[in-house]
Amino acid sequence: MTIVPSGPAAATLTRGAAYDIVLLAHVLSAMIGFGAVIVAGGYALALLRSGPGSEAVLRYYRPGVNWAGRALFVVPVLGVILIGMSSGAWTFSDGWISTGLLLWAVAAAAGEMVLWPAERRLQVAVAEGAQAAEVAQAAEVAQAASAAPSSAPELRNGCLRVIVTAAAVDAVLVVATVVMVAKP
Repeated sequence: MTIVPSGPAAATLTRGAAYDIVLLAHVLSAMIGFGAVIVAGGYALALLRSGPGSEAVLRYYRPGVNWAGRALFVVPVLGVILIGMSSGAWTFSDGWISTGLLLWAVAAAAGEMVLWPAERRLQVAVAEGAQAAEVAQAAEVAQAASAAPSSAPELRNGCLRVIVTAAAVDAVLVVATVVMVAKP
């Protein structure tokens, strides 16, 4: 008589190199997305403190899409692949999987609807501020450098929006990670 293990023991016994590679990619994509959200909040704080003239701020806020943050969208795709590769050990009816997916959806929605649009607006403000500074240097008019086209309250509000949203998204992602690791 052969005893066939079920549940987590089955996943441990039937897990192969392919499963481990997908699991590693799943974890790495989560870490990259989480890190990108942390960096977004950090640079918004730097922009709030130093203004758009800092070289690091100018480099970070160059126009373009925050692709590292979009690594978050790879996480559930790889998670679904892991469920399929688990030989039935994990299913969508497991509470920790549905909770993790729900938390991920909240974080992704906040990123797409609030965080990344606010970051794009900051990119425009920083670019306009850099152009104003270049014009001021060329004209040797010191006051023009401080008069960025985007008003200071708008820039401050944009920075605060990114900082608060990044912190909230990171908090949700931490809870999702705990749920995924603990599998309650």
